[in-house]
Amino acid sequence: MLILLPPSEGKTSPRRGKPLDLASLSFPELEQHRAEVLDALVALCTTDVPADAARVLGLGTTQTADVAANARLPTAPTARADTVYSGVLYEALGLGSLTGAARRRATSWLAVTSGLFGLLRPADRVPAYRLSGDVSLPGTGTVSTYWSRRLDESVRAVAGRGLVVDLRSSTYASFWRPAPDLARKVVTLRVLHEVDGTRKAVSHFNKATKGRLVRALLEDGTAPATPARFAAHLRALGWTVEEGPAGRHGTQLDVVVSDL
Repeated sequence: MLILLPPSEGKTSPRRGKPLDLASLSFPELEQHRAEVLDALVALCTTDVPADAARVLGLGTTQTADVAANARLPTAPTARADTVYSGVLYEALGLGSLTGAARRRATSWLAVTSGLFGLLRPADRVPAYRLSGDVSLPGTGTVSTYWSRRLDESVRAVAGRGLVVDLRSSTYASFWRPAPDLARKVVTLRVLHEVDGTRKAVSHFNKATKGRLVRALLEDGTAPATPARFAAHLRALGWTVEEGPAGRHGTQLDVVVSDL
């Protein structure tokens, strides 16, 4: 089973650690592409007008410290991706507190979609960076479009014959879309909050629920092979799940929660 996660916009900057080594990262076939995006990002942020770079990156014009940090990425200290990413989903997932078999499953089941690196495994050592998927970098274009042309082979290879559980947000979902032959092996999840019979999607708790759900999957260890079996497995783990029809991007499952 392959579980695709979004990155976290919130990151914890490593205080010490070896500098970035692109050759050491998982999915080595992406090394040259990573170098191209990294060079474009560093060139943008090595500027006499940091506020201009901040605007391109979708940051406030006062967030020049993030621009300066991006300019230092080639020599910045690194840490495991699962400690650098520190947003709501990753807090709820709590990868650092997993032990034994659950921790080993996280290493082989999880892949993170990254604007800078394309795909990462939790143990890959990376610096903290600012680069959202919807940014258009001079020389490479929109980040999501760049990676959408380069990730299919990598995803296919790591997914194998197993199920792909796609938990990415809309921006990062565009980095890779399954071709028709693979869509039947893909499930996407939407979290809905139900109160007095009314349902609505809520961003913050959507992320937290997905984090808790992934943790439950890793601790349980079962790897269902079809969307229907996956939905049934989530129900067995205590979740309320409604299965939608198969679509061109996979089968959507609605996870309905009443408590946030």
